Amino acid sequence: MQEHRLMGAAEVAETLGVSKPYAYKLIRRLNEELESSGCMFIPGKVNRAYLEEKFFKLPEEKVDEDAGL
Repeated sequence: MQEHRLMGAAEVAETLGVSKPYAYKLIRRLNEELESSGCMFIPGKVNRAYLEEKFFKLPEEKVDEDAGL
């Protein structure tokens, strides 16, 4: 099965382990963030890469410039 760039509420719910109604709330919030940054979106869908970045990307370790690392 081909993985699409956009995810619907059912797939978001399954991926995050949340209810479908809560998935819709998350999609709405993520799309508001995208809209405020000037990106286009489709209501009821969210960009897979954006969702994965927001939920699964770990913060990068801060490099100590004084230590030369």
